[in-house]
Amino acid sequence: MNVFVTGGAGYIGSVCVEELLNAGHEVTVFDNLSEGHRAAVDPRAVFIQANLSDAQNISKAIRDAQPEAIIHFAAHALVGESMTNPGKYFRNNVANGINLLDAAIEFGVKKFVFSSTCATYGTPDRMPMDESLPQRPVNPYGESKLMFEKILQWYHQIHGLEFVAFRYFNAAGASKQYGEHHRIETHLIPNILKVALGQSSHCEIFGTDYPTPDGTCVRDYIHIADLAQAHILALKPGRGGFYNLGNGDGYSVRQVIQTCEAVTGQKITALEKPRRPGDPPKLVASAEKAIRELGWKPNFPKLEQIVSAAWEWHKAHPKGYGG
Repeated sequence: MNVFVTGGAGYIGSVCVEELLNAGHEVTVFDNLSEGHRAAVDPRAVFIQANLSDAQNISKAIRDAQPEAIIHFAAHALVGESMTNPGKYFRNNVANGINLLDAAIEFGVKKFVFSSTCATYGTPDRMPMDESLPQRPVNPYGESKLMFEKILQWYHQIHGLEFVAFRYFNAAGASKQYGEHHRIETHLIPNILKVALGQSSHCEIFGTDYPTPDGTCVRDYIHIADLAQAHILALKPGRGGFYNLGNGDGYSVRQVIQTCEAVTGQKITALEKPRRPGDPPKLVASAEKAIRELGWKPNFPKLEQIVSAAWEWHKAHPKGYGG
């Protein structure tokens, strides 16, 4: 299949592009490199550096590539920043996404796969979280993703565009070639591994008094390669709707630190800090719908596997894509 991937130079996008190519698909990557890295684009893919904000640009790119499917990763994704600059998030994650949808309709693209987020649920009513939960975002990032989910439903109803939207939990790990290098790193595992690499003196624990077994937040981690495989399964005709992607197992911040210590063989210093506003005590996915309807099965469900993959990549790329 000919697949057009926005944000294919980013963390999740780069591994998905690699897996698509390994599976025999043709891939065009569209990325403005504001957050992604040129070195993260698999050399087998066609690369276009351009902005989704330019409707003519994206229209020309879709016309030239003639894709059968679009996988849309490109987005701003920092929750804290969305609380201080909401316009940036609605502009990019919603308005620019409409430019992409309009080009898809104009040039007859049949399938659209959207990278959404569990942040659309806000603070959940129950665990594990399934797709029937009410969606009540507590920040503009989650709200922007929910808005685009609703737009997708209208484009499906009006234009017949078949779509799959994946609500991720915490993506982590790496492939041998591509890994996690954000200009602003907010994710727990790479920040812990920076300590093991000698690049930071400590990591931070935000809140130690949550109603969890050890008092720290519990989260569901999913290997980046398993995320990529879900997107490939979603490309099959006739598959549509909303799906959670996670392992269904939760790990506390302290457990993640302990696992990183075991994998790296190093002591990790952690500083305890107050809670961050808006952090739910526990977020764990139910991915039963994706397993049942898409035939998806995580190949790397254990936290040790995820951390080990990340550690191998960070050891090989201590400066990320900058070295």
